[in-house]
Amino acid sequence: MLKVALTGGIGSGKSTVAEIFASLGAVVIDSDELARDAIERGGHGYDHVIARFGDSILSDGDIDRGKLAQIVFDDPSARKDLEAIIHPIVREMATKIINRVGENRVVINQIPLLVETNGASRFDLVISVEADLEIRRARLRDRGMKDYEINKRIAAQASGAEREAIADIVITNNGTLDDLTRSVETLWERELLPRTNA
Repeated sequence: MLKVALTGGIGSGKSTVAEIFASLGAVVIDSDELARDAIERGGHGYDHVIARFGDSILSDGDIDRGKLAQIVFDDPSARKDLEAIIHPIVREMATKIINRVGENRVVINQIPLLVETNGASRFDLVISVEADLEIRRARLRDRGMKDYEINKRIAAQASGAEREAIADIVITNNGTLDDLTRSVETLWERELLPRTNA
């Protein structure tokens, strides 16, 4: 088994890269998705998050992720508290998935905050998806995000240089989807598959 961490800043295209890897046969674990599951009603983090942030984040009994995001992206200490609750749960959930995967498989764990959580050492390989800042901003605007939201999200993440410093491989995603697909397919054939039998 080859355990790969896939990281990248918001708007870089890492989710698209993960989808391409999945189409090629990788087992993809989305840490953001696991984090959402962790705070859903009945999830392991639900009560802990409410205990820390109060009932004001609830909407019809569910945690309103928009309200929660507004709090944590305005307050770095609140964000650290949330991460301290969620990250251990997400790691445990990811480990359970990995333990069910057979040998000779490539497992791609999509982790936006890999630098921030010092998680690189847990993987055989680290891939970072990078794109020029203005391209990332344009993509995020296309998703409906406001400039002030974009600025807060980008400021809360490690820089491209910090991600590249821990990466074994950097995928640059400034072009078209076809360009990106070709890059990922080449990487899969030349770098990832040979390592599963190493």
